[in-house]
Amino acid sequence: MKETVLSYLLVLLFGENLTQSVTVSTKIPKQLKEKMQRLKIKPSKILRKALEDEVKKREMEELKEEINKLKPLLEKVSMDDIVKSIREDRENR
Repeated sequence: MKETVLSYLLVLLFGENLTQSVTVSTKIPKQLKEKMQRLKIKPSKILRKALEDEVKKREMEELKEEINKLKPLLEKVSMDDIVKSIREDRENR
């Protein structure tokens, strides 16, 4: 549940522009390239997914660090204050 909420916050905070693409290249051993060709592995999808996963993982780590920095401040806010604030917000709509 927490991971889902954090993922949602990441999308809200950082967003993604999927309409633009750039090319990223890397060198790999010749033997690996030959094995990939023999096995008919297309590297673009695999690399894209691996990079997306790594970026998401690191963004989650950054967000968790930010949340941990804010915890002391959030702990000072009582549940009554939160409920009161929500009620006031609803009444002002």
